[in-house]
Amino acid sequence: MKIKFIGTGSGKTSLYRYHTSFLISSANQNILVDCGDGISKAILNQNISFNSIDCIIISHLHSDHFAGLPSLLTQMKLTGRNKSLSVFVHSSEREFIEDFIFHSYLFKERIHFEFKIIAFDDEIEIQVTENFNFTARLNSHLDKYKKYDTEKKLSFASLSFLFKDEENSLIYSGDIGSEKDLYLFNQKADLFITETTHTEVENVVKILEKLNPGKLVLTHIGEDLEESLGKYLESLSEHLKSRVILTFDGLELNHFK
Repeated sequence: MKIKFIGTGSGKTSLYRYHTSFLISSANQNILVDCGDGISKAILNQNISFNSIDCIIISHLHSDHFAGLPSLLTQMKLTGRNKSLSVFVHSSEREFIEDFIFHSYLFKERIHFEFKIIAFDDEIEIQVTENFNFTARLNSHLDKYKKYDTEKKLSFASLSFLFKDEENSLIYSGDIGSEKDLYLFNQKADLFITETTHTEVENVVKILEKLNPGKLVLTHIGEDLEESLGKYLESLSEHLKSRVILTFDGLELNHFK
């Protein structure tokens, strides 16, 4: 398993970081995790071919995590994509994503490549390929919005993930609602990727002690917090510091163990 960070910024648009997204390469498959606003330009900026992406997994429906999907499909069409693409979304969001694409005037009859929206449920292992799978669990990131949904239109599905192939395991917290969400997968992993915007960095670093991942990888970094985040990490002991990776756009992680 290899990871390349396409974007590492927070929900606030930045000139220096694209919105959070990363590419997992495993067993000849390239899996894009999240595709927020600006994703097409972010991918070009990393010299990645649109045609190399085999599937997309969406963690939740905040615009910095999914709103670039129609643009990305358009770029794939315009650059002559000819192989199939799968988009994995939580089952509660499938109908909305289908409508979103349709209302973006992207019709299957005109796309000229096979395009599938695959719904999945949390707590069920999803086999993407023979050698790569993921399990999703619901976290509390969107719970604070429930009081505004008076017409009960929203599902509030925000997901954390455990990705596995034959060699490595990776936990991705997604965007979280509380410190408890960091421990939805209570196990050791080779990599633990987590965001830094919606919780204190001190809470995040505790993962090293409680779950003992091979590496703790920090992303979803807001410009307003970047300086203080860097100073805090510099204050850590050399042992802890060596186990924490602060991401930047274009960072590649190829060897986890």
